[in-house]
Amino acid sequence: MRRIGVLASILPADDPEWQLRGTALVQGLQERGWTNGRNVRIEYRWGLGDLDRLRKYAAELVALAPDVIVAGGGSATEVLRAATRTVPIVFANVVDPVGNGLVASLARPGGNITGFMSYEFGFNAKYLELLKQVAPRVTRVAIVRTFANAVGGFGAIQALAPSLGVELTPILIREASDDISPAITSFVRGPSDGLIVAGDGVPQNQRHPIIALAAAHRLPAVYSSRVYVADGGLISYSPDRSEPYRLAAGYVDRILKGDNPADLPVQQPTKFETVINLKTARALGFEIPASVFARADEVIE
Repeated sequence: MRRIGVLASILPADDPEWQLRGTALVQGLQERGWTNGRNVRIEYRWGLGDLDRLRKYAAELVALAPDVIVAGGGSATEVLRAATRTVPIVFANVVDPVGNGLVASLARPGGNITGFMSYEFGFNAKYLELLKQVAPRVTRVAIVRTFANAVGGFGAIQALAPSLGVELTPILIREASDDISPAITSFVRGPSDGLIVAGDGVPQNQRHPIIALAAAHRLPAVYSSRVYVADGGLISYSPDRSEPYRLAAGYVDRILKGDNPADLPVQQPTKFETVINLKTARALGFEIPASVFARADEVIE
């Protein structure tokens, strides 16, 4: 019986988005002959965006002497790196692991960590491009972002903003418990306002109040994950957040069979999806341009 640890950064076990990701991991393992309770035991822990909780569970998982640990998100990966330099770690949905110092390089990560990244920081500029396409009148944009995505991700948007005539207002989330409602409310002035939820992880824990605020203030908003749009947000552009977990199962399989994580290259996403909530667009009075509709992978009506 082999043992696999799983540490999720933000989403709770009963969140539909986590269930999609967890199912992708389990199915990926099953496709490679690993069945929980038969020849492998999977130990789950959920950090819920609390760093102290994440550190506690990272220590618990390492103490179980697992063969490999799957880390969901950057926060989980960072606390696991601090907890062990020997147990293999395969991450899913981490932004810019080289820039964050998690691996030496994408091709040769070195150490005990490898995995599947969300995107590089420069990808964030695409959120602003999409927002201007959907709502050309927007000239003021609030950027909701996590601490991990604070410098590089915001910098990419900041570099593009002048050419599009946009003034940026950063709204930084440091902890999952941060209440950002007052910051969004105080930002709003009128019809030239827009919203980008750019950070991974923590904002998903607050997606319902963020979506409600955007609706209340009639803010056109671009989100960094499909889950926001499924719950009533306007539009998202992102990689498939479940696919890295399915792919992580392949690296877990290779590590269980003797491969060294230091030799397994970090992989970047190859497919990005645009998701539109047409009901929300109508409620906000926005006409989605034909060019955006043409490249939509999913339209929720």
